[in-house]
Amino acid sequence: MADGAFDYIVIGAGSAGAVLAARLSEDPQMRVLLLEAGGTNTSVLVRMPAGVGTLIKQKSKHNWGFWSEPEPHMDGRRMWHPRGKGLGGSSAINGMVYIRGHARDYDQWRQLGLDGWSYADVLPYFRKAEDFAGGKTEFHGAGGPLKVNWGEKSGHPLYRGIIEAGRQAGHKVTPDFNGADQEGFGRYQLTINDGQRWSAARGYLTPIAGTRRNLSVVTGARVHRIVVANGRAVGVEYSLGSNGSGRGKPVQCVRAAREVLLCAGAFQSPQILQLSGIGDPEKLKGHGIAPVHALKGVGENLQDHLDVTLNWACTQPVSLYNEIRGLRQLKVGLQYMLTGKGTGRQNGLEAGAFLKSRPDLDRPDLQIHFVIAIMQEHAKVQVKRDGFTLHVCQLRPESRGRVGLVNANPYADPSILTNFLGTEEDRRVVREGIRMARHVAAQDALAPYRGEEIWPGAHVQSDDEIDAWVRAKGETIYHPVGTAKMGLPSDPTAVVDKDCKVIGLEGLRVVDASVIPLLIGGNTNAPTIMIAEKIADVIRGREALAAVA
Repeated sequence: MADGAFDYIVIGAGSAGAVLAARLSEDPQMRVLLLEAGGTNTSVLVRMPAGVGTLIKQKSKHNWGFWSEPEPHMDGRRMWHPRGKGLGGSSAINGMVYIRGHARDYDQWRQLGLDGWSYADVLPYFRKAEDFAGGKTEFHGAGGPLKVNWGEKSGHPLYRGIIEAGRQAGHKVTPDFNGADQEGFGRYQLTINDGQRWSAARGYLTPIAGTRRNLSVVTGARVHRIVVANGRAVGVEYSLGSNGSGRGKPVQCVRAAREVLLCAGAFQSPQILQLSGIGDPEKLKGHGIAPVHALKGVGENLQDHLDVTLNWACTQPVSLYNEIRGLRQLKVGLQYMLTGKGTGRQNGLEAGAFLKSRPDLDRPDLQIHFVIAIMQEHAKVQVKRDGFTLHVCQLRPESRGRVGLVNANPYADPSILTNFLGTEEDRRVVREGIRMARHVAAQDALAPYRGEEIWPGAHVQSDDEIDAWVRAKGETIYHPVGTAKMGLPSDPTAVVDKDCKVIGLEGLRVVDASVIPLLIGGNTNAPTIMIAEKIADVIRGREALAAVA
């Protein structure tokens, strides 16, 4: 049980919070409290990579399971937003794909005036976090907390087939998406080690569990608000009881002698800020919350990757369905629990691509995730046949959404509006990505395995038909960012400065994907861990790791 005062209070034990708690508690003089609303996430379903399909599709003790507001450009649908709950946050339920984004992404952050955030500046922190199976290289690190490996099934005929099909379609083949050149088809690196999911909690918290008397970890702690007095964050109010069971339980208050570090993610960090009276004063008053600090950018600038899935039947029994159909699924789980072996060790997603929708672009604006199974609607729809899926993901949306409050109840879900497909350019990119994916799937390398196109079906061809299908079936691929935007103090939409300090307040930082000003080109787990590694050095007063020359 937490009591008394702490030097640092970290809210959220996800991909950023786990890093900060571990790094700050390296100093035995600093007393650190880590508050996590969920549980310990020790379930075999979390540990087993193949459990991802179950984890992402349903609300559970591992998954907040949010729904958006009706989306105006997506047929008014409320869209499903899985977010990790418990130690490790979304790194405990994600697809385990390790991608940093394009170097140009971070150079663009620097061009916004954010000193210290160019690619040359952040690469040392990616390397610091990493323990790469290929050893230390110009682009990779060794010995860090985060295990990064190549997939175990690189010789699978479908993975080999999609990479060769990409080459036959005229695209490059790249040996390392996190290396010198991101563009092209290739193998993904994964946060899986010896057949186990390697979440941020597994890498940063498990090795120190019970060994640091200066680190207190409290699970089942729902934060009600950050306490601000005289322009400074001085503490946190929370109640115990996960899954809403804390309603009516006593509210506890813990004091922060140095800083409160908010790491609750792109949806819940702005929610907690607003519950604390930090945000747009008029919106706060509308929920009966007294404004404490005016920052109109809180909850704005939401960016996310829209994803559409194309499915083909597989004419040979080589997809994952053949390994898990019927009672074989039970066998997979038992084999994994008893021996750690078998199909449970894989995520089914070991290859993909980064492509340009137009040749004049300076970096890819499309990502392909190739799954050796039929996946529809976050794995909620079960198609009982062999097949494979090409996820087409738009990397650089122009559309912007927002996160707000439904009411002032800290147990309520946040209000989420992604505003997907809000511009014609966004619609064009997705449309072009679908056509490019179909062209790749039609190549000879996949001919021995390719059956009919199941979804959307070969009859969907015109711009209008494709657009209608995307509106009806497009989904998030789980990469929300930007709702507590990092920027210059002169930027009226910025929430934090380059050191992730909340602008205009003392003792409060936001450190998670919500501070990302422009969505990076790829999966967001690795960048979030990098941000936390970098800010941990800032907080501890260490010199930044030397930029890459």
